[in-house]
Amino acid sequence: MQYVQDVISKIKSKNSYEQEFLQAIEEVYESLIPVLERHPEYVKANILDRLSEPERQIMFRVTWIDDQGEVQVNRGYRVQFNGAIGPYKGGLRFHPTVYLGIIKFLGFEQIFKNALTGLPIGGGKGGSDFDPKGKSDAEVMRFCQSFMTELYRHIGPDVDVPAGDIGVGAREIGFLYGQYRRIKGTFENGVLTGKGLSYGGSLARTEATGYGLMYFVEEMLKFNGQSVEGKRVVISGSGNVATYACQKATQLGAKVIAMSDSDGYVHDEDGIDFEIIEEIKEVNRKRISSYLEHKPNATYTKGFKEIWSIPCDIALPCATQNDIDVNEAKILIENGIIAVGEGANMPCTNEAIKYFLSKGILVAPAKAANAGGVATSALEMSQNSTRYSWTFETVDAKLKEIMISIHQNSERAAKEYGFGYNLVAGANIAGFLRVAEAMMAQGVY
Repeated sequence: MQYVQDVISKIKSKNSYEQEFLQAIEEVYESLIPVLERHPEYVKANILDRLSEPERQIMFRVTWIDDQGEVQVNRGYRVQFNGAIGPYKGGLRFHPTVYLGIIKFLGFEQIFKNALTGLPIGGGKGGSDFDPKGKSDAEVMRFCQSFMTELYRHIGPDVDVPAGDIGVGAREIGFLYGQYRRIKGTFENGVLTGKGLSYGGSLARTEATGYGLMYFVEEMLKFNGQSVEGKRVVISGSGNVATYACQKATQLGAKVIAMSDSDGYVHDEDGIDFEIIEEIKEVNRKRISSYLEHKPNATYTKGFKEIWSIPCDIALPCATQNDIDVNEAKILIENGIIAVGEGANMPCTNEAIKYFLSKGILVAPAKAANAGGVATSALEMSQNSTRYSWTFETVDAKLKEIMISIHQNSERAAKEYGFGYNLVAGANIAGFLRVAEAMMAQGVY
């Protein structure tokens, strides 16, 4: 469709150095051609061009003092991408690779992911090129306080609600909220999610993305006459998503045999012990190589990309973007894989996704499969609004219901628009339709 190609070309010319953002745009827009052919009103309203341009991009300096008394300077970002269905919602990423293109790709993906949850939240994302790794608690606190001193004026419970992402966990959220409260002088704990339980956090929020990923994968396999039980699973990453995907996969009867961090990976044919991983990563903040101190029969290999050479039934890339390229996809297929569940944001290249689909591999796309985190963040916002806390079981049950609904809506949308059982296209279409309808109803904005 010429309209789609023209929009993509225009976006490329305006954002040529933002490769991750361009990758996300192409992946979504190419699947929307049948929708636009059926709904010419979206073409007339130029919805694609409007969707690809953030409503607001905020970039700011963050200065802070390290433990040696030296002044350090980082760059902060918040991209408020689309608020048609609710306040902007999306995490903050603190990592040295962060630049505007990363934040825009994440914010763009967040539009559709948030729409798929069925909850009233728009798409946004933020972060900084600050690296919390190796920093003291005091240094992280000073950075977070400086970061929030600028960010506070752009966010609010009904405006923009950040959460955590890579490099931003409960510690960072606590420091950020403390500074927000200090500046504002009010207890607006609905302004951030992923908070500690003592000041308005939700039970099951820490586990939500990993659990949600497995609920989605379980539903995908069930729809195709298969089961998670007895399957060999390889997971890249060892943050919240990977850790709790490991726990839920094990609870569902699978055997997780490998996990990684940015240095390398561990392979344990007896099954990765979730409690050891949780202690290493969530409590002691150590590298995954220390797993061998607890399980000496496991092996550790430097370099994380080789993890995809381990034969498995289900691959769960839960680390970062473009974790699996077409070469790794070919290796996984040669080794007998049946399904891929994207736990990270855009962890497979577009070429890898197309190759998986061409070979009949079941693919749970990130914007659907890892929506459990932001869905539970929205549930946290609901609890904050009512000054009430739900039980773990209540939140977990709502999470599972949402993930099943996302699978159903993605499957139906793919089928309706001629894609068969292609959840990648289906998730794009289902998310787009909800946002486009809201944008059309609100006029040109």
